[in-house]
Amino acid sequence: MSPAPPPAPEAPQGVLFPPDLHDVRHLQLKGALLLLWMLVSFVAMYFARELGSIVVAGWPLGYWIAAQGGVLGFIAIVVAYGWAMNRLERMDAQAQAPQSPQAGAPRHG
Repeated sequence: MSPAPPPAPEAPQGVLFPPDLHDVRHLQLKGALLLLWMLVSFVAMYFARELGSIVVAGWPLGYWIAAQGGVLGFIAIVVAYGWAMNRLERMDAQAQAPQSPQAGAPRHG
């Protein structure tokens, strides 16, 4: 069996990402959430040893941050990203939707 021939140069190429995914608002959201992820993952872990003097439910607070804080923080970041992207997409859809005529205005044609 011979391999399939390459596609013709004039064939349309698939678009990996729509251009609106690189909008400034989306990039700022992604940057802010990545910064938050870094803070939750690295900065909180760095101070976990100092938080050992605070005890929560019989365990040092540093343990809770190391064991559960990163996971819960990441889940919160994913939920926030989903909510914010849905909100931005709704705002974009409303901005692109044609304005409907007012209900009481007479129509021509």
